[in-house]
Amino acid sequence: MKYSIEGENLPVVRFELDEGESLISQAGGRAWMKGNVKTDTVSGGGVGKMLGRMFSGESLFLSSYTAQSPAEIVFASDFPGSIYAIDLAEGQSIIAQKKAFLCASPGVDLSIYFRKKLGTGLFGGEGFIMQKITGPGLVFLEIDGHCQEYILNVGERLVMDTGSLAMMEATCQMTIEQVEGMKNILFGGEGLFNTVVEGPGKVLVQSMPIQKLARNIAPYLPIKG
Repeated sequence: MKYSIEGENLPVVRFELDEGESLISQAGGRAWMKGNVKTDTVSGGGVGKMLGRMFSGESLFLSSYTAQSPAEIVFASDFPGSIYAIDLAEGQSIIAQKKAFLCASPGVDLSIYFRKKLGTGLFGGEGFIMQKITGPGLVFLEIDGHCQEYILNVGERLVMDTGSLAMMEATCQMTIEQVEGMKNILFGGEGLFNTVVEGPGKVLVQSMPIQKLARNIAPYLPIKG
């Protein structure tokens, strides 16, 4: 299977499939395709995982695409930003924001991930529920805005605005910390809380989470009387 990520700020990932090769995506995730490709709707692991995907912001079912002869299939991001490819080893897991999953090779498992601490879910900006994605296989994620990658050592910390965490390896730990100092809280413009990720592991940070964009444009939207 060959793939290329194209399109700059409005990215797509384009696959060249040989006969018999397959991909999975959330239902309706395919943008276009060329050639003889069979499309099936699948549960992707039973009722429990179906409900888990629904709560984590994805579709209840998955779509499976299998090339019947050499073919091309393209998946497009829903939001301006980046598409990031990760090759997961068997049993290796990542934790991603809601609706980050774009597509993957067969064998990749999607499940729900609950935050362990109440405060993390209440104030973290990503909600109580995220996605857990486990290999083996290639997985492609949608990142809101620019994607910045960090490799954290043991005990190394990365502090970010809430909503900026796009993905972390399951070896990382995430906590929420209140901004110090009343003056910083009232006048600093950074909000009440920071998201803190501690290594070891890989972390992806996104520059323009969709909820931040919504807050920025809200004052300019017309108000209906």
